[in-house]
This record gives sequence, C-alpha cells and structure tokens, in this order.
Amino acid sequence: MNSTLATWLYAISSVVLVSLVSLAGVVTLAVSRSRLKQAVFVMVSLAVGAMFGDAFIHLLPESFENPRPKAATSMYVLAGIFAFFFLEKFLLWRHQHTFESDNHIQPVGYMNLIADGVHNLMDGVLIGASYLISAQIGLATTAAVLLHEIPQEIGDFGVLLHAGFTIRRALLFNFLSATLAIAGTLIALTIGSGVKGFVAVVLPLGAGGFIYIAGSDLIPELHKELTPSRSLLQLVSMIFGVGLMLLLTLLE
Repeated sequence: MNSTLATWLYAISSVVLVSLVSLAGVVTLAVSRSRLKQAVFVMVSLAVGAMFGDAFIHLLPESFENPRPKAATSMYVLAGIFAFFFLEKFLLWRHQHTFESDNHIQPVGYMNLIADGVHNLMDGVLIGASYLISAQIGLATTAAVLLHEIPQEIGDFGVLLHAGFTIRRALLFNFLSATLAIAGTLIALTIGSGVKGFVAVVLPLGAGGFIYIAGSDLIPELHKELTPSRSLLQLVSMIFGVGLMLLLTLLE
C-alpha cells in the first residue's frame, strides 16, 4: 500500500474511533452511579499515565530531533501549556472528569460544547501530525487521546444533561463536537505534508497540551481521593498508562 495512502487510512480510522467515544455517555444510563464513578476513577488515572507517557516518551523526543535550536522547541512546549490555560481561563470552562457538576444552567452547556469542540479540533490536528511522523507515534497519540476522552466524554454528557439538554440532544451535540477532531486530522494531513515545519511545531505544542491537561486538570481530580488503597490503585493505573506508551515503542 502506498505510504501516503496508508497514513491517511490509519489517521482517519483513528480519529473516527476517537469521535465515536463521544457516545460513551450513553452507558451512564445503564450503569449505577457508584460503578460509574469507580470506572471513571480508573480511567482518569490511566489517562494521566498515558498522556504523560506519550508526551515524554514519544512527542518530546521526536520534537527535539528537529534541527531547530532546542530552546525554540522548548518554547513551543511552553506555548502549548499556556494555550490550554488560555482556553480554560477565557472560555470559562473546565474539563469535567467525574459525574458530578455544579453547573445547572443552559448557557454552561453551550460553553462546554464550544470549549470541547476547540479541544477536539486540536486533538485531531495532533493525531494527524503524529501519523505524518510514523504509524507508531500516531498509535501512541491516539491511545493517549482515547484514554483521556472516555472519562471526559462521560463527564461532558453529564454536564449537558444537568444544563437542561434531553438525552437525545446531549448525545447529538456531544457527537457533533467530537467530529471536529476529524476536521483537525484532515487539516493536519492536508497542510502538514505541504507546509514546511508544520509537524515540527504541532508536536511540541501537543506535548505541552498533554502535560497541561494531565497535570492541571486530571491530577487534581485524583487528589480528591485520600483512601490509601484507592490511592495505590491510582498510582498503579498511572504506571500502567505509561507502560502502554512504552510498549508502543516496540512497534518502531
């Protein structure tokens, strides 16, 4: 198979799978709240490990292999961190990784959709750019995004229901927001192959974004759990997430 065609096929297949995760919220209707919280608890821990692992094992090493000055690459990583801070601060939205939400008014639901759509678009760009480097890095990034998206989408679904959306409208709008990831991947695949330095910029930006989300959004959620046994399970799950990213290096 032509390498370019294979890259497009793998990237589009991956981002479609990521988009379908937006429908995960429907499982909350058939699962008790206690079991749901337990599942999300583990998934958030896995997501922390996977996102840190993808950033430090795959994206950053690849970023620093570029011939540009290392200080410039570091600045792009920092720019990614600050960009996600900006999104949260000025879109007045914070990732929801548990089923609870204090937001009960309709405008909050729409604000959540806008911010989630921007984030999904950036996820799609990162997935596409990763596949332009190699299938192995593309798979690692897709896995990290998936592990992050599952608890996030379950939380987003809960936010929309609390904001007044019907179940059908919540699923529909959440899915439409998720499909922006497909647009992001198409943008990356189209522009990335023709614009010099595109991938070299997107990868460190994406690494910074992953570091910010894992460190600023997810870890504080994990610190809400103080039980020793469950805290140990968090650590084991994070290590497992890193292990998954390390395992993918064997595909090189």
